[in-house]
Amino acid sequence: MRFPLFFLAAACLSAQAPFIAPPVGAAPAAPVIPCKSLFSLSGFDFTVESAVLHPAGEGAPEFCRVMGNILPEIRFEVALPTKWNRRFHLTGSGGYAGDSLDSPQRLRLRSIALQRGFAAAVTNTGHDGRQEPLATFAANRQKLLDYAFRSLHVTTEAGKKIAAAYYGAPPARSYYQGCSTGGRQGLILAQRFPNDFDGIVAGAPVLNFSMTMAGFACREQALLEAPVPYAKLATLSDRIYSLCDAKDGLKDGLIDDPRRCDFQPARDLPRCAAAEDHSNCFSVAQIGTLEKIYGDIHVNGKRVFPGWPVGAEVAGTDGKSGWDQWIVRENGDKTIAWNFAESFFRHMAFPRSDQGIELRAFDKDRDIPRLDWIHAILDATDPDLSAFEKRNGKLLMYYGWADPSLNALMGVEYYESVLRTMGPRTHGFFRFFLQPGVFHCGGGPGIGTFDPLLDVMAWVESKKVPERIIASRIVDGKTTATRPLCPYPQTARYTGQGSTADAANFRCTAP
Repeated sequence: MRFPLFFLAAACLSAQAPFIAPPVGAAPAAPVIPCKSLFSLSGFDFTVESAVLHPAGEGAPEFCRVMGNILPEIRFEVALPTKWNRRFHLTGSGGYAGDSLDSPQRLRLRSIALQRGFAAAVTNTGHDGRQEPLATFAANRQKLLDYAFRSLHVTTEAGKKIAAAYYGAPPARSYYQGCSTGGRQGLILAQRFPNDFDGIVAGAPVLNFSMTMAGFACREQALLEAPVPYAKLATLSDRIYSLCDAKDGLKDGLIDDPRRCDFQPARDLPRCAAAEDHSNCFSVAQIGTLEKIYGDIHVNGKRVFPGWPVGAEVAGTDGKSGWDQWIVRENGDKTIAWNFAESFFRHMAFPRSDQGIELRAFDKDRDIPRLDWIHAILDATDPDLSAFEKRNGKLLMYYGWADPSLNALMGVEYYESVLRTMGPRTHGFFRFFLQPGVFHCGGGPGIGTFDPLLDVMAWVESKKVPERIIASRIVDGKTTATRPLCPYPQTARYTGQGSTADAANFRCTAP
């Protein structure tokens, strides 16, 4: 069975994709050799399996599609448009990756990149998720390393070499974009391979993957002991939003910063009478579960991971709570978080141990300290980005504050760790944006649709610093509202005049 991804790369990417002019000082490039001649690049580093020229059609211009392999099982694709904008673009993966290079989402993103003129690359990260679902591939040490970090770097090297051969010139600029696992991959590239990309978009990165799985385990155990029925999420959301929505001075159905919301389940939720269990009240046991979900995780008395921010309980445009499937399921089945975490502890964290294989057996005081080895391989938490800064790289990271899949506080704490390590110069190369009311990589009641790649390109190539980014809410293909996204720690504040659906009436201000 295939589970929904920790969603694939450019969820915020606009479908409008006109050709982007080359960087200043460069001209559009055309192929200097036939597509099929790229077979000759096969060697020790990589093998070109196919090189086929595709005519314009199905939303894409004419391009040369190169499919290849890097030992042992890294499959990659490089799509080379006949009219090239002199830029290389790599798209990240979702979840445990291993997804097909021909998946509908991959093909959609490829078409957009080609319309814009990018030489566009993707990779399966070294395994086939249809044959090795979730984390089952990780018993093979090399596949684990390829998934964790190697596949992105070697695919980039191969893609740039193929582009240089086809066009007779190397890329003038290189960009990476991904969300969720793709966001983690973006931070991995900045930390481990700082010379690979000029600009990186890291959306909702699962940057501390190992502790995210530990957090899932703790939460699932609490829900197993005292489930919170799906039917009660509307009551939970109503109570939270009635308490917190107006904290920013504007009652608009969005929680601007959950950290300013003093929500306490035991104090603020209605109690069910003894022997009763209605949708508009909570039992003592259910309140206890919610306190564990919103509470920090401690190991032997030390805080090791933040509790879940409030806000994702609310219903999105489809009428479903943001918690649906990730934290609770309406039909009572195991959640996505359960399946991801159980696979992690069985096949990745403790592959040769009987301990922790079943999520019910997870012991946070015993097992979290045993995650150090996988943390060193998999997680993207290194705050020293000095090498990336030195090469004049630019990094844009974003999270939805109402993300039900990944804890946005993980991003806040990482950005603050970079600030502590690198000081004020951090602002010169790293900007972090939080999106009120936005779910995982998009969606939710927030105003969160934007095109961060264009902002990073303008930053890299024109020194236009993203001091604020205009996001939109799009319903049925129409823009119904706009609002600025502000670089952390600034937040958008209503000026008090004009429509609250117009970004022009908001200012980015210090908290």
